[in-house]
Amino acid sequence: MEDVNEFRDDVIPIKPNPVLEKCIVFKVYKRRWFILFVLCLLNCSNSILWLTFAPVADHSAQFMGVTLDQINWLSMIYMVVAIPLSFGTTWMLDTLGLRITLVLGSWLNMLGAVLRFVGIMRNLPSAANFPVVMGGQTLCALAQPLVIFTPTKLAALWFPEHQRATANMIASMSNPLGILIASIFSPMIVGTTNNIPLLLFIYAVPAAIICLLATVGIRDSAPPTPPSASAESSNSEPFLEGIKLLLRNKAYMILLLCFGSGIAVFTCFSTLLEQIMCVRGYTNDFAGLCGGLFIVFGIVGAGFLGLYVDKSKKFTEVTKVNMSLSALACIAFSVVSQMRNQGIAVAVACSLFGFFGFSIYPVAMELSVECSYPVGEATSAGLIFISGQIQSVIYILLLQGLTKPMAYSAFSTCSVGGDAALSWRVPMLVMAGLFSVFTCCFVIFFHTKYRRLDAEAQAGGKKPTLATCDSTSNSDQK
Repeated sequence: MEDVNEFRDDVIPIKPNPVLEKCIVFKVYKRRWFILFVLCLLNCSNSILWLTFAPVADHSAQFMGVTLDQINWLSMIYMVVAIPLSFGTTWMLDTLGLRITLVLGSWLNMLGAVLRFVGIMRNLPSAANFPVVMGGQTLCALAQPLVIFTPTKLAALWFPEHQRATANMIASMSNPLGILIASIFSPMIVGTTNNIPLLLFIYAVPAAIICLLATVGIRDSAPPTPPSASAESSNSEPFLEGIKLLLRNKAYMILLLCFGSGIAVFTCFSTLLEQIMCVRGYTNDFAGLCGGLFIVFGIVGAGFLGLYVDKSKKFTEVTKVNMSLSALACIAFSVVSQMRNQGIAVAVACSLFGFFGFSIYPVAMELSVECSYPVGEATSAGLIFISGQIQSVIYILLLQGLTKPMAYSAFSTCSVGGDAALSWRVPMLVMAGLFSVFTCCFVIFFHTKYRRLDAEAQAGGKKPTLATCDSTSNSDQK
């Protein structure tokens, strides 16, 4: 049997139920940090594979001989696949456990990355390049919900109450870190159209290493002893019953719709940034820099918010304030991105958009659990992600449909020959307007109790000392 003391670095004794007449000791294990590390790497790799082509959409279209709309589908396939698959993923996480979900996700991620590289090789017929790459991208897309739903579940099962928001923040922000890497390094690696195969090879290597770490290193779905009272009842509600409870929860449904809209806006921003900016004369490198600033400031903001919320527990207040400031930053970007020679203003708008917008994702995921407890964490967080994916597909199709060909654009840096430059002025204003409307609805109508914290407070009662636990244990043995 495993020696618990070897991994234990904290002991939290509480007396959850006086009727039991014994003291349950909650423990945390050092290996939780390794599992968190592997999840961060996997989340980061999957988001790199998602956004591989978006920062170099024009070069990718030229290399594979397809249109920009087809290149956009290499990103949109993530959203299309995630919508039906996410329901199965939430069931898998809450029923089969964390380990099976993460290992399966790592294998799909690795196989998809390898298939993308094989599909771009010159010994294949040119007509097969794009379909094979799309097949690999689809495998990566199948891995996304298996990975992106897990931070909330991991935090609930392995981390104590005072570390949950921070752990969720670290795991969740590894996803935008991957977007940052893709935004910066894809343009740097590609340079010219002929370097697309090199790009796909470089991104496939980490996926294989992460698959090995997950398969060999993650041994358990949950620790032998839970870290908190809520972790004991993490799966207390059956999956279908949990869905019914969520659909009857007014506060949760408001969060589902409004924050899902925010996820859709951030997805549109990441997917379409290069196409929006090249029309106004900004280079791919500058668009990559702006995408990088968006992510870096988002990670910095998430770090501050995670630590603050872990101590203050002000989930609702933080989410409302940051969504409001995000809407203002989105409006600013929608205006300045349509102006020429405004590089500083565009960079500042992207930085503020990331700082206030991206940073609230882990807080909102924790808020979804607080307002829906005792429904499983993967179910409550997963449905919000599904909402975001559905709205992302609608938003991208809507914004693309609202673009209009420009009669002439001498300053455009878009390099896809034969295609007229597109005006994004109307789509950008529509995107900012939608985000503002949903933000106002959230600020006005969202109110909730923190059900998980209340349950833990009731279960914990007055925490006894370790000596009291020992004496209680001895008396029970007698």
